[in-house]
Amino acid sequence: MPQRHDFPGRGQPGPSSTAAHGDRLPVKVPRSAPADRFFTHIVSSMRNGVIAFRRDGTLALMNDEAYHIFGLTRGPRDVGRPFSDVLRRRPEIIRVLSGAFELSHLPNRAELRLKDLDRVIGYTLSQVKDDAGTPIGAVVFFKDLTRVEQLEERERLRDRLASLGEMAAGIAHELKNPLAGIEVMAGLLRRQVPDSKDAQSLLADILSEAKLANAIVVEMLEFVRPVRLQVERTDLSDVLQQSVTMAESKAPRGRVAVTTRVEPGLPMIEGDHHQLSQVFTNLIANAFEALDGKGRITISAITSAIEADPAFAGVHAPTPAVVVDVSDDGPGVPADLTDRIFNPFFTTKPQGSGLGLAIVRKIVDAHDGRIDVSSAPETGTRFRVTLPVTSASGWFK
Repeated sequence: MPQRHDFPGRGQPGPSSTAAHGDRLPVKVPRSAPADRFFTHIVSSMRNGVIAFRRDGTLALMNDEAYHIFGLTRGPRDVGRPFSDVLRRRPEIIRVLSGAFELSHLPNRAELRLKDLDRVIGYTLSQVKDDAGTPIGAVVFFKDLTRVEQLEERERLRDRLASLGEMAAGIAHELKNPLAGIEVMAGLLRRQVPDSKDAQSLLADILSEAKLANAIVVEMLEFVRPVRLQVERTDLSDVLQQSVTMAESKAPRGRVAVTTRVEPGLPMIEGDHHQLSQVFTNLIANAFEALDGKGRITISAITSAIEADPAFAGVHAPTPAVVVDVSDDGPGVPADLTDRIFNPFFTTKPQGSGLGLAIVRKIVDAHDGRIDVSSAPETGTRFRVTLPVTSASGWFK
């Protein structure tokens, strides 16, 4: 019987011959499908947003966190499309990505504010290069820094208020007694002077200015005084109804229509009924003044949740919350003023103290909540107050 030779093919050495000499040639192993899946799982599990795109501008990768941060919905054919199409609702990030191959120095760490989402994004932009060092694409890593930014702003505000409070409290106490005396004397003189229109008018002006100055001093003392919460189970529906009535006593309502929509079954929250009434009274009174006797105010309250920091996603569940919107169809607030609207002593009113919204923010902060404002000439102004159902605040804060 002829001897059998198990060669793999004509002119090719069999495995036995190479094994015998120990000189097996290195073989390039192609990347396996499991390795590809593992890489995909790594990117999809990251707590940072990732967007990668090729040199021609087509999207190569965008993980779920990126879609979540930008408020977008994943499409089945997003990969391979121009990133400008996929991200067309976010022109701010499109401008950043468009400079990936034009800038000489790409930002190692930069921040981007998304005004319509009220989010602050921290990002790093890098080029993807081949073995020859030629850029073939770019990748951006980013993280939602909104909560961090809010905490930093709170700390800055506390520092400013600490020094401002000491000074304002001293000034207010010095001014309060003399102003009260002026108000009393002006009232007495007004009753005793002859029936002179000029004298009566002058004293009326003095009395009015004294009352205004005294009200500012009282408001200043209230602003610098620490917030003391008397926390109890509070029905926001009652708070809003009471606030509308109180706002009508502070500012003329005129023919302004007020619509209140409270979600059925809205949970009661842990809060200070009186101070929350002050919050919404100020917001509604401001809307009355902005509308100048005509227009519409819409007040809505719905259940929501405060999302945990992305770094703790899966560890801390979202906090149940109630969101209250106070919207009007008035002239709106100029865009360059919205960032300063909560600053102490900043006002656009001729006789305003600039403390009303600062006090509102202080009370909301004491409830572990947040307040945001959005405004445009075409749509008016909307104040959004987000309050946790269960507050971490105690009786004193």
